[in-house]
Amino acid sequence: MPHDSLLRQITDFANRANPYPVYEELRRTPVLHEEENGPYIISSYYDIKALLHDPRISSDAKNLAAAGDEDSLNQGDETGGLPPSFLRLDPPEHDRLRRIANSAFGPPHRPRRIENMRGEMREIVAGLIDGFGDARQIDLVDQFAYPFPVTVICRLLGVPREDEPRFRAWVDPLVATLDPETRHAGDPDFHKAAQEARMQLGMYLAGLVEQRSKDPQDDLLSDLVDSRGPEGSMTMMEVLSTSVLLLIAGHETTVNLITNGMLTLLRHPEILQRLREDPGLSIRIVEELLRYEPPVQLVPQRASIADIEVRGVRIPKGSRIWLVLAAGNRDPERFKNPGRFDPDREDIQHLGFGSGIHSCFGAPLARLETQIALSELARRLEDPRLVEDPPPYRPNAVLRGPRHLNIAFEGLR
Repeated sequence: MPHDSLLRQITDFANRANPYPVYEELRRTPVLHEEENGPYIISSYYDIKALLHDPRISSDAKNLAAAGDEDSLNQGDETGGLPPSFLRLDPPEHDRLRRIANSAFGPPHRPRRIENMRGEMREIVAGLIDGFGDARQIDLVDQFAYPFPVTVICRLLGVPREDEPRFRAWVDPLVATLDPETRHAGDPDFHKAAQEARMQLGMYLAGLVEQRSKDPQDDLLSDLVDSRGPEGSMTMMEVLSTSVLLLIAGHETTVNLITNGMLTLLRHPEILQRLREDPGLSIRIVEELLRYEPPVQLVPQRASIADIEVRGVRIPKGSRIWLVLAAGNRDPERFKNPGRFDPDREDIQHLGFGSGIHSCFGAPLARLETQIALSELARRLEDPRLVEDPPPYRPNAVLRGPRHLNIAFEGLR
């Protein structure tokens, strides 16, 4: 593999089904800088972990723009074109917004908000599997992995059930803008679709926020609107940005985690059988999946706000940095037999949800959804098997997962 092509190969769709040989080659040069104005690409576990905790690394859109990410101020990322969510801010503003959001999402004010949804999640999963009916082949993405998390997040936020189907049409083009290659493709239809989705989603949520400000309900959106902590409350625009962050970034991550998980289990039928016999194994399986086939492959939106030295390489202030989480997750410096899927692994301190102040806000929700989804699919599908391997993948190099996953089976238990 030509050394000077690694940057291109990371985002090359030809490698989407199996990017891990590219990552293995990448780790030979743990700090890679191929182009004069290109990013510094970091691929080793310990370096990625350290930089995720380094205050000299910025997520702020203004710093990214100054580092050469030309559309960082204007792109429709997971905030849907609204002002940046706290994912795109640095302290202290990041910390203020995240603490307010956490008070509505979990401890200390709502410590069991996610756990209390366990029963409802099981009902949603049961309904989706029952919906397979007499079919003997399904597309797991369209018929299960996509509708499940969007339904959960809509109910968490308080979106009326009759409006849930509208969200997929908004989610798809907005998620596509996260991919650095897709963003710069210059397709006018793509950018028009993303702009329209941003507008429609923003208008819809603004109306919902207005309703909750007048008539609060027992849902996350009402708590965000009514936040009255020691650091004040969120503005309406901040509520909207936080809601869209949960809706889009959280949803797409979970879709890929469930789909990657079932694909991996079907490739390891002995582990699928163990899960069928012991649903509790789902906890360890999901953690190993987050290491072995993480839904977020890389974090391309970071910039250095001071000179940094990594493994003897000087990264100047104002440089773009890509952190390739999936390469770090299979780093033999950190994990024994990293290319082996092993839920019995004693030490699975993965980077699947990132680390540091920007670690995944919705991680508890994604974990529980995937545990329930995989354990119920294992229990209820009779003799499941892949129709094609590898399946067709989405173009997105950042949020990696199959676009379709066709599974044949003999019936439903």
